[in-house]
Amino acid sequence: MAHQLWFLRHGEAEPHGTRPDPERRLTARGERQSEVAGAALRALGIPMAHVITSPKVRAFDTARIAVEAGVGTAPIVDEGLVGLDRAEALRLAALGDADENVLIVGHNPDFAQVVHDLTGARVRVKKGSLVGVQFSGNGSAPELIAVLRPADLSPIAGIALVE
Repeated sequence: MAHQLWFLRHGEAEPHGTRPDPERRLTARGERQSEVAGAALRALGIPMAHVITSPKVRAFDTARIAVEAGVGTAPIVDEGLVGLDRAEALRLAALGDADENVLIVGHNPDFAQVVHDLTGARVRVKKGSLVGVQFSGNGSAPELIAVLRPADLSPIAGIALVE
């Protein structure tokens, strides 16, 4: 089981109705949010052994941009991230060893619900936000360790958000 499981909600995307939902792309702001999230993880010294992404274009592009900012390895598309639940999140966390971190890039409301199901915490996962959950090796419940919104990530990354 991974040491830490991180959730990155995709950046801001084109409005609903622009194109079919799975094909909606990031806006310029969403691209910047993705870059900021990846750079912030790099600046915090949180490398990812695995980067798993939803197949939806906005999530895949978020993952790709975060990886380009230095966060980890090439993203792997996983159909299980459409409709993510606690069991699926644990399956993905199991991809990492006890000293590794796993990044999941996907969607809300799934992320907020899964974080609650894992930790008991209620979190608001805005577009471009990172949420960290830590697993202990002793079998105790996972612990919420971070909720970082784009405005929090920007100074960590040293990259200004475009408004």
